[in-house]
Amino acid sequence: MSGSSLDGLDIAYTHFQQTGGKWSYEIIQADCYGYTPEWKNKLAGATALSAFDYCVLHTAFGHYLAEQVNGFIEAHSLYHQVDLIASHGHTAFHDPARRLTAQLGDGAALAAGTGLPVVSDLRAMDVALGGQGAPIVPIGEKWLLSEYNWLLNLGGIANLSANKGEEYVAFDVCPANRVLNMLAGTAGKEYDDEGRMAAAGRVHEALLQELDSLDYYSLPFPKSLANEFGTRVVYPLISKWNLSVEDALRTYVAHICTQIARSVQAVQSSGQQTGESRLLATGGGALNNFLVQELQQMLRGLDITLVIPDKNLIQYKEAVIMGLIGVLRWREEVNVLSSVTGARYSSIGGALWMGHA
Repeated sequence: MSGSSLDGLDIAYTHFQQTGGKWSYEIIQADCYGYTPEWKNKLAGATALSAFDYCVLHTAFGHYLAEQVNGFIEAHSLYHQVDLIASHGHTAFHDPARRLTAQLGDGAALAAGTGLPVVSDLRAMDVALGGQGAPIVPIGEKWLLSEYNWLLNLGGIANLSANKGEEYVAFDVCPANRVLNMLAGTAGKEYDDEGRMAAAGRVHEALLQELDSLDYYSLPFPKSLANEFGTRVVYPLISKWNLSVEDALRTYVAHICTQIARSVQAVQSSGQQTGESRLLATGGGALNNFLVQELQQMLRGLDITLVIPDKNLIQYKEAVIMGLIGVLRWREEVNVLSSVTGARYSSIGGALWMGHA
């Protein structure tokens, strides 16, 4: 899994088992391989490339993924133990209104480089069926984390899922870590460690009001965001105010928390979520102590308890769920939920590349 925050490539070697219709999982090994500045720049600049150069990058990144997987297998002595690779790749283009989504990382190159079966292009079928293609993790939340009725991923983009028994509602809330990291970058930092810089700042009310008034937030769900919303709309809007990095971070943390709380209220008012209210937060943002504290305060007012799991699940939940999506594809079972994406029907998504004779 390569997320929109561009912090690196997550690889999780996970065992899945189904017994009596119930799925369980165990994370055996997991690592995050940070991108070199060269790879980070290539991925960040992918949308500005010509069609030919984009295809060259797509293939090159697929072979890069194969190198990283082979290195992971060697580092953890997993020879002859991996049955299947499920690769999300790195999202470059996402425009479901035109039935388009594109993730960098050629599945054929990954299969050829590892000699293992690969499932890739996980979102494409849903988008072709008129769905948002996002979020796709609720299928994993349904089968692996059903004890929680709210699930929040604080990644490059924050997305929220609500469990209502047989049906899930989920959607992208707002840009999160990608914008926070860009703001921290103006101070020479890769990220705001534990939210210390944000904690030292003050909320700029006029900017917060402008952020909260962006059109996307008034749209009904299902809905999803492209990475460019954060980099080309939100970040320039913040930059024009010329705030200190601390005040910019503090204001954007307030924006993230406000939009999450409003999204929870929207689901609650729709009658599409009931039961004991526990929210599981994962993704890199769950390691931002200041963001978590601010969010806890807002959620208490909505009678929701915020749960922060162990670090492995925080960092690798999405990589683990990509694995389950691959397993379900291999078994030819539904792995994308139309109740979440708005597609015509739930589908079996993903291209399969065998990788061996």
